[in-house]
Amino acid sequence: MSCPECGGEQLAIPVPVDLREYLRGDTPGVFVCRSCLAMRPADDPPAELPDLTSLDDALPSNPEAALPLVLLVGLLDSLAVNRSEITALLERAERAGADPLLVVGRLGDSFGADAHVDLASRRRQLEQLL
Repeated sequence: MSCPECGGEQLAIPVPVDLREYLRGDTPGVFVCRSCLAMRPADDPPAELPDLTSLDDALPSNPEAALPLVLLVGLLDSLAVNRSEITALLERAERAGADPLLVVGRLGDSFGADAHVDLASRRRQLEQLL
């Protein structure tokens, strides 16, 4: 299935119950575009979590840190609306040992203008949330 934002290939990701509160809607997973990192609901994700570093090697290899970061990036299109979810995901990624601002910065370097949001600009805004 291709991304409705850019037509790129998407990665289906199951989201554990304890992280679903940070999703839009009531689905058990998300699709994340490999080209622009846009996120949309997935009604039938795989049972197993894929290697999230396949999206980009800026993501931590630890799924406990990587998954909150993937969800966070997917919510950055509306920082004001998703502020509480983004803040919680930032904290969760930090507790799992990741540096979320570093990861967002590296993703911005990797995806540049192809990302669904200006990650460099969002990184600066995230600094204010921490």
